[in-house]
Parts: sequence; structure tokens; C-alpha cells
Amino acid sequence: MDKKLLEILACPVCKGPLVYREKAAELICKADRLAYPVKDDIPVMLEEEARKLRAEEEV
Repeated sequence: MDKKLLEILACPVCKGPLVYREKAAELICKADRLAYPVKDDIPVMLEEEARKLRAEEEV
């Protein structure tokens, strides 16, 4: 994931920062506990495409 792109991306729900989890190919919003998928190096920033993080998942 390009660092410049990561700097300008924000959670579409809360407008907060995102953390890139490379191994899972996801962008994580800690505030909303949502994981947005990254498919073919393209972030899918749709709330309906995000998965809710389970309580036991570390953010």
C-alpha cells in the first residue's frame, strides 16, 4: 500500500485514520472496529463491504 495514499484515506463512517494490515490486506478503523478490504491494491472503501472486527481481534 502506497504510504501517500494511506495518509489521505479516511474511514468513510467516522472520517478517522486507517491502519493498513498488510498480511490480511485490510484497512482497519480502530474507532468503528471495521476492516475494509484491499483487492488488487485497491482499497474498497464502502461501509457495506467492510467486516466488523470481532471482540477478540486486536486492533
